[in-house]
Amino acid sequence: MKLVTAEEMREIDRRTIEEFGVPGLNLMEKAGGSVAQAATEMLGKSSGKKVAIFAGKGNNGGDGFVAARHLKQKEVKVSLYLLGRKEEVKGDARVNLEKLSQLPTEIINERDVEEAKEKVAQSDLIIDAILGTGTKGRVDGLLAEAIKLLNAAAKPIVSVDIPSGLDADGRGPLGVCIKATRTVTMGLPKRGLVLYPGAEYVGELTITDIGIPEELLGKGKINLLTAEDIRALLPDRRGDSHKGNYGHILVLAGSPGLTGAAALTSLGALRSGAGLVTLTVAESLNPVMEVKLTEVMTKPLPETGDGTLSLKAEEDILKLVGKIDVLAIGPGLSTNEETSELVRRLITKVEKPMVIDADAVNALAGNISTLKRAPGPRIVTPHPGEMARLLERSKEKVQADRIGIAQEVAEETGATVVLKGARTIISDSEGSVYVNPTGNPGMASGGMGDILTGMIASFVGQGLTEIQATQAAVYLHGLAADIARESKGELALIASDLLDSLPQAIKKLKIA
Repeated sequence: MKLVTAEEMREIDRRTIEEFGVPGLNLMEKAGGSVAQAATEMLGKSSGKKVAIFAGKGNNGGDGFVAARHLKQKEVKVSLYLLGRKEEVKGDARVNLEKLSQLPTEIINERDVEEAKEKVAQSDLIIDAILGTGTKGRVDGLLAEAIKLLNAAAKPIVSVDIPSGLDADGRGPLGVCIKATRTVTMGLPKRGLVLYPGAEYVGELTITDIGIPEELLGKGKINLLTAEDIRALLPDRRGDSHKGNYGHILVLAGSPGLTGAAALTSLGALRSGAGLVTLTVAESLNPVMEVKLTEVMTKPLPETGDGTLSLKAEEDILKLVGKIDVLAIGPGLSTNEETSELVRRLITKVEKPMVIDADAVNALAGNISTLKRAPGPRIVTPHPGEMARLLERSKEKVQADRIGIAQEVAEETGATVVLKGARTIISDSEGSVYVNPTGNPGMASGGMGDILTGMIASFVGQGLTEIQATQAAVYLHGLAADIARESKGELALIASDLLDSLPQAIKKLKIA
């Protein structure tokens, strides 16, 4: 599903009306009807319930007028607050306001918002139809006061298209912003509804069909991953298959004090379907890893004085690479300079696909050109801090433009980029971007990214392309966390909980 900016959605609306001949009134009717339906679902038995609708002067308000009419037909007691003069309402919105004026609905115009407090307090639900996706600049004055009133009312709020005061393109609140319980957005989701910090204000997101032609909904490079997308990617297993059919993953990870990262990466690969996993570690750590891991093979290699993998291990690793399908490198590997040099050499010599994470990304800090010399496919999976070090920029700059940063690195290096975090961003070298909606704050715990590294490598080993593997792994990784949250909550969630719930996530997706 495409993820659009406000300008892109306006162009889709324009083409729908001008090129495909769909009247704007038809679009508004379906939009308002969808909002009314969402409100009715939230109210339960709607007859006799009270709904307060706050509407602006534009098309967002027009959707609210339609919703008011539909709700009145369901015997809901509607109070409509028009924030502006009636004569300022134009076009399709004005037509629907006139239709509504024939019903005994209270239209309050140009009054102090304070006067509405009592009726809002008596309402069962509020519909926010104040501001739409075209809002620019800081919200102030009467509109800001109305938003503050609605947020303070402690009532369920349904926002029309976007919570009023939220930037549609992902820059967050424009001063004050409605904190919605549910947002009904039209046609396609807007970036600001999905990306943080805006996602905090959206509540449950409902994407509704208002009659926009299907061919207009499939344009653009920014995509929101859906369960249907990922279900189509998951490989099936033949009845006569064996472990050699599903990829042999080589993991280079771990160092003294960080053996857990190596274990989680290896188990993440196995739990997501890899046929075989071999873990290479510094020789002094091998006994520990043999105890930690049952199904994973281990290979001890020469180490530095710090107990990390040394340059002497390069020849052995290159021999092993000839027998495997994918190399996952970096988790817990340490920032020892000799080990980092080993990482850089392997990146420029290994022709097999590589998943590069954690300390392997740190080894490239200030040396991003190393990726350009890679002789095979590369998937880079930094969190914002690692991306900041890679690009020698501040983490704040990375977070301010997550989509743009991921695209930049992918296009510059030719690698597939996974910029981790709330709403993980995936970009291929052609600039196509995929935003992941799964996951929760319980994932703010050590080891989560290590599992993801193993999962990505596993799916590449099972025959998915690099971009397909990242999509499948990132979505399932977050889904497993969402399932684990149901029993563990967010505060107590740890990485190994994801390993336990990953089989449920895969099963849930495949049988849905």
